Amino acid sequence: MKRGGIINSRLAAELCRLGHTDTVMVADSGLPIPAGVAVVDLALVFGIPRFVDVLDALREECVFDGCTAAIEASDTAVGGMIAERFPDAVYVPHGELKKLTAQAKLVVRTGEATAFSNVLLRCGVPF
Repeated sequence: MKRGGIINSRLAAELCRLGHTDTVMVADSGLPIPAGVAVVDLALVFGIPRFVDVLDALREECVFDGCTAAIEASDTAVGGMIAERFPDAVYVPHGELKKLTAQAKLVVRTGEATAFSNVLLRCGVPF
């Protein structure tokens, strides 16, 4: 039994498979997910779990050295949450971010129902 951290067995297993420069999309409940990308769907109902809670749990578990988000989110509360956690975040048009999802190693779908609550995290290394 784990002492703490992420206890969802599927999510924990997928995170263990990640390597340096792999990407993980933390997605709201409406983001289209391309076929062939591994998905851990945590959504229960709209709003649960929240985007920020999943993002923070992932940041506690893994090393991320950068991220990409939608420029449309940059002047919203979501954009503020991302900028607070990743001051060097890169912003691209939402359509481009959706295309980048196809290259992600993993998509973690949340129950978030706030527009543009998506961020593509780039894995770093702890050394």
